Amino acid sequence: MTTTLQDTSPIIIAHRGASGYRPEHTLAAYELAIALGADYIEPDLVSTKDGVLIARHENEISETTNVARYPEFTHLQTTKIIDGESKTGWFTEDFTLTELKTLRAKERIPQLRSQNTAYDGLLEIPTLQEIIDLVKVKGGEINRAIGIYPETKHPTYFQSIGLALEAPLLATLTANGYQGSNAPVFIQSFEVSNLQDLSTKTDLPLVQLLNNSGKPYDFVVSGCERTYTDLVTASGLAEIAKYAQAIGIHKNLLVPRDSNGKLRRRKAACRQTSPTSLVIDAHAAGLLVHVWTFRNEDCFLPLDFQGNPQGEYELFFNLGVDGVFSDYPDTAVHASTVQW
Repeated sequence: MTTTLQDTSPIIIAHRGASGYRPEHTLAAYELAIALGADYIEPDLVSTKDGVLIARHENEISETTNVARYPEFTHLQTTKIIDGESKTGWFTEDFTLTELKTLRAKERIPQLRSQNTAYDGLLEIPTLQEIIDLVKVKGGEINRAIGIYPETKHPTYFQSIGLALEAPLLATLTANGYQGSNAPVFIQSFEVSNLQDLSTKTDLPLVQLLNNSGKPYDFVVSGCERTYTDLVTASGLAEIAKYAQAIGIHKNLLVPRDSNGKLRRRKAACRQTSPTSLVIDAHAAGLLVHVWTFRNEDCFLPLDFQGNPQGEYELFFNLGVDGVFSDYPDTAVHASTVQW
């Protein structure tokens, strides 16, 4: 078994909270994640019209709230280009916080998580400050530090409309006592330039997110020809290490799947999976490796682990990853305990 970079057990990051059990990005999802043993909770951050950071996976909120039921907001439905894609719906930057607080969250994938629909219409959209308050209260109750792992969503877009995310994020974190490289915080982004800028303004740990296809949107805007594939090379990782302390990677970058959804093998007769050298290369560059996203449902699992989500965790833990993003933090915690 390959060890983690710091030879400690991998951290469990509750992906949007315990989103397998509660509608994502709600205080109920974060609170349950803490109760289930998560080390970090992950809020994706977007901005309101009045510059308040709130937790939503996207700034378009028709899939995760009941906004379509509010006739007073019908006039705000519109079509926008977000990171090069046309999206129609309602967008957080067109609402004040007061207006958004009248909405209620709903389950994003009810066809897969019908049990979560019992909470539809009951839970508010939380602010970053409310999430921090929850973490401090719950951490005190269980006498265990709970970290936060915020993502800046669509940073180039929000900067373009005068609602840049980075300054209010740092201001909120500083006001709440999060300072220094050992603070229980990771700031993540799929873009590069905002992390590079943040590295000159904070000592808090930064995470470069890496997808298994495409390129950072700020590269698209600047005309840079590099892709995420270029960033996972030895030279790319060395560049990332100049401004970030970790990479957050798509699972397939480490253990690829074939066209049928089965993990690739070294040889047809060999039953061992064939990981890439990404963990080894990243650790050599001094970077932690956090992997996303682990879910229990078979439709998300490789064919090799249908009905056995714990087996997938064990595979990745054996490869020395330093953390995992999970919709089901209790499953992740159990697998980590068995492994370590």
